[in-house]
Amino acid sequence: MNVFGLLWYVLWFAVAVSLLVTVHEFGHFWVARRLGFKVQRFSVGFGKPLVSRKWGRDAVEYCLAPIPLGGYVKMLDEREGPVAPQDLPRSFTRRPPYQRILVLLAGPAFNFLFAIVVLAGMLWASGVTRLAPVVGNVAPGSFAARAGLQSGDRIVAINGARLDSQRQVTFKLLDLMSGNGDAHLRVSRAGVAHEVDLSVTNPATRRSLTAPTGLFRGLGFQFWTPPMPAVIGAVTPGGPAARAGLKAGDRIVAVDGHPVKNFEELVGEISPNPGRKLSVTYRRGQTVRTVAVTPVSVMVGGRRIGRIEAEGRLTLTYPAGMLRHVTLGPLSALGHATHRVWSMTALQAHLLWRMLLGDVSLANLSGPLSIAEYAGQSASAGVSSFLGFLVLISLSLGFLNLLPIPILDGGQILFQLIEWVKGGPLSERAQILGQQVGIALLFLLGAVVIFNDIARIARQFN
Repeated sequence: MNVFGLLWYVLWFAVAVSLLVTVHEFGHFWVARRLGFKVQRFSVGFGKPLVSRKWGRDAVEYCLAPIPLGGYVKMLDEREGPVAPQDLPRSFTRRPPYQRILVLLAGPAFNFLFAIVVLAGMLWASGVTRLAPVVGNVAPGSFAARAGLQSGDRIVAINGARLDSQRQVTFKLLDLMSGNGDAHLRVSRAGVAHEVDLSVTNPATRRSLTAPTGLFRGLGFQFWTPPMPAVIGAVTPGGPAARAGLKAGDRIVAVDGHPVKNFEELVGEISPNPGRKLSVTYRRGQTVRTVAVTPVSVMVGGRRIGRIEAEGRLTLTYPAGMLRHVTLGPLSALGHATHRVWSMTALQAHLLWRMLLGDVSLANLSGPLSIAEYAGQSASAGVSSFLGFLVLISLSLGFLNLLPIPILDGGQILFQLIEWVKGGPLSERAQILGQQVGIALLFLLGAVVIFNDIARIARQFN
């Protein structure tokens, strides 16, 4: 990765984190104000304020700070210093436990609400497109091949649950492979129903299937897609394609004199040549040019491949009956978005529990380096892609903060529930111990995600 690409990733990482953490903190702020808590400061960003202004009856200080990695809300709290007698009833510790719980819940709730609103807007604008789960290539000797799955099979149901989209099949297979590994597929083959038993009995193999990009590669099949034209849809700033002058809309004609008919053939010419200078011929409008491009070397699936850091243009033509597009009104879009957010959050909870049991790969935990890379890549791919990235990260942030870890919202909610039930706060010693345990857990989590990031980067350079 060059310096320009790194700065691009850092920029969009900062934008994403600042926006989503500010949304989270605004949830705490908004609910606290409406329940009568005294809020002293609402800051966008961290550090010494660049701009600061007090406003309203309580003279709340609104700040804009220079470190754009979120924000915070400071409420009146007698544990942090003396409080005027007239303000004591509005101190955080003096409010009823249920109100404190509502304030703590509001941060994650606003992250979920943000995801629903953004996703609803995207669905209202573009509708819902469902791709039929038709099997494409089946790798010889793979689990799918041994089970009898064939190219052209249309998956109708798994373990009795009817499914009509690739997304539903993916989630169902991921759920089953992180469990007992038994998937009973009903498929339609040339109009005739067939039963296929896809079974993975080895726990270590099942765990590898749950790693990022591991599911279909490990099972040995992919969904069918029509050939993608060899037209560039987007290039990564500062990448090999961008440095060679390639732009979105360019049609690749040949690589080292070998004609290229579709994007799959283009990948086939680029992948085997990491680090080797290639001659790439392309057409832009009526002009044909040839440039030298040197693919970067990355590790994928245990082998080194070349990439020019350019994406294909997704203008695929599917046969009738395989693609179904539904236009949604605002209420229908809101309903679809709410259901999708619920299902994705439930899947997060399910997979996290199985991760704790050792059934799901820890490689699914992404750290700041990976998130920064995803942010930059999604921003390069366009507004819709970046908004989709924000939805996923907002859901993850909301879910993470609900975990019962003491220094997170979920842990603080647990403390308030205990106080509510017992009629008094936990002892100071118990709270300090809880904070120490929470910090240790977060350090452990941080170590895992940083290890994953470093291991991923190391695989790209080895």
